[in-house]
Amino acid sequence: MNQATGWIDTALSAGPSVKTIGTLGPAGTSSEQAALYLWADHGHGGPPDIQLYETFEKAGEALREGVVSHVVIANAYASVHSFYMDPALRFAGAFLFDTPHYGIAVSRGRRIPKAARIATHPAPVPLVEELLPKEYEVAEIRLATSTSAAAGLARRGETDLALTTLPAAKANELEFISRTRPIRMLWSVFTLAGTDS
Repeated sequence: MNQATGWIDTALSAGPSVKTIGTLGPAGTSSEQAALYLWADHGHGGPPDIQLYETFEKAGEALREGVVSHVVIANAYASVHSFYMDPALRFAGAFLFDTPHYGIAVSRGRRIPKAARIATHPAPVPLVEELLPKEYEVAEIRLATSTSAAAGLARRGETDLALTTLPAAKANELEFISRTRPIRMLWSVFTLAGTDS
C-alpha cells in the first residue's frame, strides 16, 4: 500500500536493521517493551540484544560510543528534541506501539493514606489524576527516572503509590488499586549519522 508523504509506516516494513538497541531502563519500562517490539521486527536474530540505561541521554551516549547500534526514545519524552537536533545522530524511523498497561500500584499490604505520595516518571504525570481512585488525593508527586524506578520507590516505602506499568509492578511485587490502560505512543529510532541502517 502506498502511503502519502509524511505518513509513518506503522507496520515497520521498511525500517532499520538493528544489531543492539539502547533505551530507558530498568527492566519493566515501556521503553524496554518498545525495544523488544522493534527487535522482533528488525533484530539480527537470536535473543534480543537490548541494553537498558538510567536515562535516555545515557542510551544516547552509548550510541555515540558504539556500544549500541540504535536507540529507541519515546516521543512523549520532554527532551526528545535533543536527539533530533544532535548532528552526531540520524533519525532512522518511527513506529507506533501501545505501552503496557499503566495504573496506580501499591506495595502489597501497605496502608494507603487519604493524601498519598505518588512516584511517577514525568511523562505520564497527567494520568495520575485520571487513574487515582476517588477516595485518595495527591499529597505529593515524586518524579522518578522511569516507571520501573517509580515502582521501586513504592516497593521500598519511599512513596505510598506508584504510577507504573504492569511489567514494572510485577517485578516490584506491587498490585494495582486503579483501573489500568495502555497508551498509544510514537517511538523514534536513532542511529549514528553516516551509517546505512
